[in-house]
Amino acid sequence: MSAAIKLSSPATREFWEIPVRFEDEHLLALDKPAGLLTSPDRHDEQRPSLMKLLLGGLAAGKPWARERNLTYLSNVHRLDFETSGILLLAKSKPALIALANIFGAEKPLRKYVALAWGIPPAKNFTVDAKLAPHPVKVGQMGVDTLAGKKSKTEFEVLEQFSDWVLLRGSPLTDRIHQLRVHLKHAGYPVVADELYGGKKLWLSRLKKDFYLKPGRDERPLLARAALHLEELSLPHPVTGETVVIQCEWPKDLKVAVKYLRQFATGPGRRGLRDDEPEAGLE
Repeated sequence: MSAAIKLSSPATREFWEIPVRFEDEHLLALDKPAGLLTSPDRHDEQRPSLMKLLLGGLAAGKPWARERNLTYLSNVHRLDFETSGILLLAKSKPALIALANIFGAEKPLRKYVALAWGIPPAKNFTVDAKLAPHPVKVGQMGVDTLAGKKSKTEFEVLEQFSDWVLLRGSPLTDRIHQLRVHLKHAGYPVVADELYGGKKLWLSRLKKDFYLKPGRDERPLLARAALHLEELSLPHPVTGETVVIQCEWPKDLKVAVKYLRQFATGPGRRGLRDDEPEAGLE
C-alpha cells in the first residue's frame, strides 16, 4: 500500500499528500497537516476537510481506497484546524465503538508538543479547569467553574528558552481547544494562537543582526498555533496489544525550535512579549 493518501479539492484547487503513520486491518492513522479541517464546516460547505475528502474518495473508489478494500472510515477524535499530527480512523463500526470507549477513559493516550510563551515555575504541572463555550465569543472556549465540563491536562517542560517554552501536553479528557485554553489559563498561551492571545514568532525579535531586503515583508517563523500531536498510545481495539503511533514534527515547528535554540537561550528580555488579553471565564 502507498505510504501517503493523495487528496484534492476541486472547489478550492488544493492538493494534499497525507502520510500514513500506522495501518492494519482495523485502524488507519494519518498525519493531518495544519490548515486543514478534520470535519466539514457547518457554515461553509465548500471549505475542505480531511474527513469529507476521505469519504468522497471512498465513495468514488479512488485507488488508495480500492487497494485497501475500504468500505468504512470514521475518525475517533478531532484535531483543530491549525493543529497538525496524528488523526486515528476506524475501518469498521465495531472498531469505532471500541476506540470510543478507550478514548473515553481518563488516560494520557495522546502526547502533544506545544511551543508557548512564558516560563513555568516547575518542570511538571497540571491544569484542572472545567471548560465551556465562551458566552460571548462564538467559536471560543473558556474556563467556567460552574457550567463547564471536567477538563484536565498534564504538562511537562521539555525545553526552556528566554521567553518561550517547549512543552509536552497529555490531555486526560477530550474537550474542544482543551490544551490551548488550559495553557492560556495557566499563563502560557500557545505561540501564534491568536484566538487565545498567543502572539506570532518572528526571527527579527530573536536575531540581533536580522536584515530584510528592501521591499520584502518578514514572514513569521510560526503563523499558526504551535501545537502538534506527536504520539498516540493505546490498547488495540481488537487484539488488546499496546499500539504506539508516532508522528514527526512538521517543518515550521522544527524551524522555529531551531532558531530559538540558536538565538533565545539567555534570560527573558523585556518587550518581546505583548500584553495578553484577559484569560476568559473564571
